[in-house]
Amino acid sequence: MDGQQIEHQSPAGEAAADKLHSRGVVYFDGVCGLCDRSVRWILDHDHRRTFLFAPLQGTTAMATLPAWCRNDLKTVVLRQHGKYWIRTGAVCRILWGCGGIWRVAGCLLWVIPSPIRDLGYRFVAVSRYKLFGRLEACRMPKAEEQDRFLA
Repeated sequence: MDGQQIEHQSPAGEAAADKLHSRGVVYFDGVCGLCDRSVRWILDHDHRRTFLFAPLQGTTAMATLPAWCRNDLKTVVLRQHGKYWIRTGAVCRILWGCGGIWRVAGCLLWVIPSPIRDLGYRFVAVSRYKLFGRLEACRMPKAEEQDRFLA
């Protein structure tokens, strides 16, 4: 597994969820300060409202992600069109989804071989609580964001 795209056979309930959430779901560590900042950044730059969000600790992750995926709180996961993207593979696709200059940035990041990209990702992921802090609870969306957050 190269850490980029993971195929997963969807149970019937997950297939229905894919139809409802074909825009893509970004799963994140709900108590990580870096993840919280990243979600805020995506909300600010995702003008087409491409992405929905769900904490890895939440019921949506429990119902839709394979166990190995939802139990690794150091990994951002993007579920889009029935496929799962993790680490920098997810980051690149999120950047592409934001469009404009961010699409170019995602393409430039994609050119770097995934083992090298993911090495940098893992380095930050291991020390993210020290560098960016740990929140007391999962992020609560603002009123205007609520339609983009899943439990």
